[in-house]
Amino acid sequence: MTLSLHQRAVVADTHNDLLMAVSARPPGQWASFFRERWLPQLVEGGVDLQILPVFIDNQYLPEGALRQTLRMIECAHVLAEGNADRVRICLDAAGIDRAIEEGKIALVIALESMPGIDASVELISTVHRLGVRVASIAHFGRTPLADGSGEDATGSGLTSDGVAALAEMERLGIVFDVSHLGASGVAHVLELATKPVLATHSSARALRDHHRNLTDDQLRAVAATGGVICVNFFAPFLADRPEDMTLDRLLDHIEHIAAVAGIDHVGLGPDFIREVMDDLTPPCCEGVNTRGVDPKASVPGLEGPSGLPMVTEGLLARGLPEKDVIKIIGGNVHRFLGERLA
Repeated sequence: MTLSLHQRAVVADTHNDLLMAVSARPPGQWASFFRERWLPQLVEGGVDLQILPVFIDNQYLPEGALRQTLRMIECAHVLAEGNADRVRICLDAAGIDRAIEEGKIALVIALESMPGIDASVELISTVHRLGVRVASIAHFGRTPLADGSGEDATGSGLTSDGVAALAEMERLGIVFDVSHLGASGVAHVLELATKPVLATHSSARALRDHHRNLTDDQLRAVAATGGVICVNFFAPFLADRPEDMTLDRLLDHIEHIAAVAGIDHVGLGPDFIREVMDDLTPPCCEGVNTRGVDPKASVPGLEGPSGLPMVTEGLLARGLPEKDVIKIIGGNVHRFLGERLA
C-alpha cells in the first residue's frame, strides 16, 4: 500500500544540490554523470518534480560568482538535454504538468542566494530568460540584498536593492524563497510581498531552536500568503543530539508544520547534503561555511533521494489520511507551482 501510494502520488523535492556535484565534473561528463549517479536515485525515490538550486561555494566569491552561476545553469540545461528521455527543464506550470504526464522528472532551476547578481537587480531578468523560476537572496551571511539567518543579531531587513529584487522577481514570475533569510528579512518580505512565497528547505524552530528554522509565527505568516513550507531533512536542523536525528524526529517536524501552518502548506525540501558532499571532489567542497554543523550528518536511510518512500511510509504509519500524505509529499508544491508559474 505504501509503495503504491508513493508511486501514484506526485513527489516533489524543493531542494537538492545535485548541480554542485554534477557541475564539479568536466562539461563533457555532465549528462552521463547525472544519468549514472543521480537519475537512478531520483527514480528510486519516486521524484516527479525536482527544484535544482544553484549554490555558489565560497571559493568563487566574489569575482567568480556570476561565472559559476552561469556555468551551473548551463549544467542544468546540458544534463536535461542529455537525458531528455527522462527529465525536462520546466519554465511554467504547463511544462511541469506535461513532463509529469509523460513520466519524466520536471526540473525547475533555482538560485540560492544570488551572489552572482548581488545589487545588479537588472540581471534577475537575465537569469529568468535562462530558466530560473525560484530564488532566494541570502545564505548564512550578509549580501547586498539582505542578511542571512546567521546574521540574525543585526536585526536587518532587506536593503533597498533587496526590496527592488523582490519587486522584480514578482514582476517576472520568479518565486521568492525565504529559506536562509534572517528573521527580520523574513518579516520584511512578508510585509512587502504581493504574491505567495516559498520556504524551500526550512524546519520548525519550536522543535529545534536553530536560526535556520522557522518560528510558529513565521510558519503561519508564510501560509497566510498562500505559500508552502518544505521541511529540511538535514539532521542538525531537526535535533541537537545525534541520537535524536531520526526519521521520527523528521516526521515530528512535518506534523508540527502541518498543525501550525495547515495541511495545505507543508512539503518536502530534503537538502541531501551528505549525498552531495560525498560526490564532491576537492577543491569543490572546500570553503563551504556550515556554521559549526557537520555537513555529513544525516537521518539514517535519508542520505539521498532514494530514501524518500520512508517518509511516506512513516506518515502513513502515524495514521495520517492518504489524502494528507499525498499533499505533503508533493501535492502542495505541485499545486503551488501550478498557480505561481501559470
